[in-house]
Amino acid sequence: MTKPAYIPEENWRSSSYSQSNGGECIEVADGIANTVPVRDSKNPTSPILLASNASWTAFVTFAKTTAV
Repeated sequence: MTKPAYIPEENWRSSSYSQSNGGECIEVADGIANTVPVRDSKNPTSPILLASNASWTAFVTFAKTTAV
């Protein structure tokens, strides 16, 4: 995990599957080259996980195929 120099708030988004009631959500930032920054939506100042594009794609694919 790391804290990038600055990622504008407008770059962050939650999943369309996320609830608006402040549940267990993550946000990802768009527009960062070769990286997918991930953060806890309830604590946006916490450290950020930086995933490679390939690892993020693999995670999303896995999550879609194993969703309950």
